[in-house]
Amino acid sequence: MTDPRTLRNHPFLRAALDRWQERDALFKDGVLALTLTALAFVPTLSGVGAQIGDLPERPPDALGAALVLAQTLPLAARRRAPAACLAVVAGAFATHQALGYATTFASVGLYLALYSAGAHQVRFRRGLAAVTGVGYAALAVVLDRLGSPQDVPDYLAFGLILAAVRQVGSTVRGRRTEEAERRRLAAEAATAAERARIARELHDVVTHHVTAMVVQADAAQFLLTSAPERAGEGLAAVSDTGRRALTELRYLLGVLEATGEAASADLERTGGRAPALGRVGDLVEQARSSGQPVEFAEHGERLQRSVDVELAAYRVVQEALTNALKYAAGQSTRVVLRHGGEHIGVEVTTDGPAGVPAPRRPDLTGGRGLAGLRARVRMLDGELEAGPRPEGGFEVRATIPSQPVQE
Repeated sequence: MTDPRTLRNHPFLRAALDRWQERDALFKDGVLALTLTALAFVPTLSGVGAQIGDLPERPPDALGAALVLAQTLPLAARRRAPAACLAVVAGAFATHQALGYATTFASVGLYLALYSAGAHQVRFRRGLAAVTGVGYAALAVVLDRLGSPQDVPDYLAFGLILAAVRQVGSTVRGRRTEEAERRRLAAEAATAAERARIARELHDVVTHHVTAMVVQADAAQFLLTSAPERAGEGLAAVSDTGRRALTELRYLLGVLEATGEAASADLERTGGRAPALGRVGDLVEQARSSGQPVEFAEHGERLQRSVDVELAAYRVVQEALTNALKYAAGQSTRVVLRHGGEHIGVEVTTDGPAGVPAPRRPDLTGGRGLAGLRARVRMLDGELEAGPRPEGGFEVRATIPSQPVQE
């Protein structure tokens, strides 16, 4: 026996299904209406359908054929105008039953119209349901007056079937609405997360480099009067820091574009200087050129990690050095990277006088700096701690779980 999945994967059938799915609702419903109309005139299908009157059979005529068409053709608008479709189909079905015409497959259109009203009607849903119920009750009274052999349980059973069909449509509509709401909320959450990520990246890049440039410019201004021959070194440091800032901003803007082509082009143009663990040495050298005494050490074998892990570790060092320049200029600072098999450890400590309360640091308490870093590290199931040291100074410590990238 042929597997249905194999048939679906056949190129011809797959192409046909794709073309069908691309069609609009009016075309699909039109095909459904025409198909049901054609089947309504197939004698072998006359026993399949909805029937409640059971009156003496009336011979077919032009009026009967028109009522058959009125039960099928309106289905072409079952999604665009479900209430009007149900009104025409239900009216034709009631008239067809009251006049005693033989049952045809066209009566299935009543079920489809009821389902469509439940699934696609937007306004006045309760009113439409009430009118439908009143109309069915009126049909039952008319059929009983015309001598129908059906009794109350028969009418109730058929009415429950009709109500169940409409309820199926309402259930489908409810699920579609819930799914649309979930997608909307997910899109809003993704947008908010992306905005927060962009804000963190811009903060990390701009704050670090601008702080370094301010410190270097102040130093160069001082050297202009005290040691003019060394002022050129300070100005060169400002220029180098500005170039580094432009490099990172170009890379960041490239990454934020819809495709990665611009990011790759910027990366090649800038010599591959993307923020990563391999560039922590550049941060240390930049801090040293700004007058901050920084010691740098690495322990363990450096392994290739995912971009998110390396960028998070890089940003921790960057933010810690930025705050060292802001709040502890000239104090000895130590940067230590510990490469483990399953995690990366980052430690940045800045000395200070023992027993003296650490200055209030907005970036390390409620600002974007450390708050953004904590969020970044937590997204990677890591931990970040920061605070004053008992012996004086400040310490930032992060542990980021990771697995080496397999070659």
